[in-house]
Amino acid sequence: MSIPRVEVRNGQKILMVDDKPFVLLSGELHNSSSSTTKYMEPIWDNMQSVHLNSLLFPVTWQQVEPVEGEYHFELVDGLIEQAKAHDMKFGILWFGSWKNANCSYAPDWVKTDMERFPRAEVKKGRHFHNIKFHSFRMPYTTLSAFCEETTRCDARAFAALCKHLKEYDTDHTVILIQVENETGLLGAARDNSDIADQKFAEKVPQELIDGMLARKEGLVEDIREALDKCQEGTWKEVFGKAAEEVFMAYYTAKHIEAVAAAGKAEYPIPMYANCWLVQGGQPGDYPSGGPVYRVMEVYQTVAQSLDWLAPDIYIPEFVDTCNKYTKQGNPLFIPEIALHSGATARLIYAIGHHHAMCFAPFGIDDIGQQMDASLGAAVGMDTSDDNIKRVLKKETYARANELVGGLLPILTEKYGTEDLQAVIQENPKEWTMTFGDTEISAFFDMPGLNVGSGACLVCRTAPNEYYMLGYGVMPRFNSLDEEKPFIEYLSIEEGEFVDGEWQLNRLLNGDEEHIRINEPTILKIRTHLFN
Repeated sequence: MSIPRVEVRNGQKILMVDDKPFVLLSGELHNSSSSTTKYMEPIWDNMQSVHLNSLLFPVTWQQVEPVEGEYHFELVDGLIEQAKAHDMKFGILWFGSWKNANCSYAPDWVKTDMERFPRAEVKKGRHFHNIKFHSFRMPYTTLSAFCEETTRCDARAFAALCKHLKEYDTDHTVILIQVENETGLLGAARDNSDIADQKFAEKVPQELIDGMLARKEGLVEDIREALDKCQEGTWKEVFGKAAEEVFMAYYTAKHIEAVAAAGKAEYPIPMYANCWLVQGGQPGDYPSGGPVYRVMEVYQTVAQSLDWLAPDIYIPEFVDTCNKYTKQGNPLFIPEIALHSGATARLIYAIGHHHAMCFAPFGIDDIGQQMDASLGAAVGMDTSDDNIKRVLKKETYARANELVGGLLPILTEKYGTEDLQAVIQENPKEWTMTFGDTEISAFFDMPGLNVGSGACLVCRTAPNEYYMLGYGVMPRFNSLDEEKPFIEYLSIEEGEFVDGEWQLNRLLNGDEEHIRINEPTILKIRTHLFN
């Protein structure tokens, strides 16, 4: 079998695992869960009961190279064997130089040698700073993006990990790697060290300007306007008010590219970078230099060893965020999203509307528990989201994953086409799907529908034949054919796919033709248009 790779089908990037399309019905574990195989033992069974096909969790530089030049892969091997025993795949999150814009997962020998591995300076001359974060002060430090030695050592360790995976993981249990985690600088728009000052005064590299101009269509307005006015000069001269963020993005992306390229030279499986979203008014309120939508084109120019860029979604604006991160051919891959009651609908919508590669609620090992909003606020979550007030029911989310998993062979055949669509209650402007001469409307605010956030996915498999996965919705079919303005059901089958075969549960007719779906349900519907 070929190693995991990315293919483009119908203009859509899709992950291939063992030469078959693979969509990650996944979850990201808490940061410390994968630090020992002993702690992981009960988690695998729990995650299987949620009908996940994969997990995302950290493998850290701190544990892989505790002493410089000495690599330890016993933990990685143990995790691979556990995953294989549970028939699951997983993605590695490489916590190297950055984790949440911090350097807490760097080895001791890196942290303690600040001359060889200097820190970023939020304030001039200071390696440590208390930053204002939401309503409290947070102690903060991180490695400098301008230190070539840090980059070299991070890349060396990552390459050693990838080389080991190629040799040990011949069954392709590890299917992708996230390179670093939520990179960037908090507390300031740019590093204020002497080396950063020196580089900020230099001319913008021509390769960056050319690459961004080649991707001009996707640029945000202020950066596009700046490039229209000036295409040569210092960072300030070219990018104006956006200069510091673009500057930090360029050098952070260079580090990530060096790490990813070193890994891919050993084992070229898919790799990506994730980001802490734009929150607050200015870069530095969120990590400046991370691959946020404002500077995606910088990363696409500089970090070409990455296969995509991914948003970590902890804000209420889910639909808008998905739209922003699907520009310039970037596929939707959600490695982290809040574990709250909206996750079931968002799973259905992400796959049906954006043909997502991955959907993974964070802290999935806590599924079924009430989210701690105060803890969420402490790590940057927007707690104004009403979904947080409701618990994500484990049985509901598990059923949705089970049904989606059975449908995936059909759905992935339609990735990149208009035959696969979805709507979500969160976006009332788009509650209608059109398939040729048939319009399907979704109603979420009807009596008896009380899930809080619903969704409806429809996949057309033949003229007038559809699979519908609904949750908290009442669908209605209408004809758009003026010569055949009436539409009726020929059959409505309620069922699911088991081992690739459609299994009928009920044949709906009579009163049940007035479809109302509260819990995750698949319907196979055939219609007839006439005059």
